[in-house]
Amino acid sequence: MEKSKEIKKEYSNENLTVSWQPHKCIHSKKCWKGLLPVFNPRNKPWINLEGASTKEIIDQIELCPSKALSYTLNNL
Repeated sequence: MEKSKEIKKEYSNENLTVSWQPHKCIHSKKCWKGLLPVFNPRNKPWINLEGASTKEIIDQIELCPSKALSYTLNNL
């Protein structure tokens, strides 16, 4: 039996890097239902860091129950 591949995708702007680990995602929909301009599953890529302020994005990521979404602040 083959172990599922653990993917980590990163999306960055000047202030923030957002990491998404789809294997952890439980599809609670909290990210995109709370901040659709940033987290939109219909778009490619589905994360647009220009859609809201850094604080709004961080606040939304912190609501992710599975921690599939995480962030790091970039050096300013």
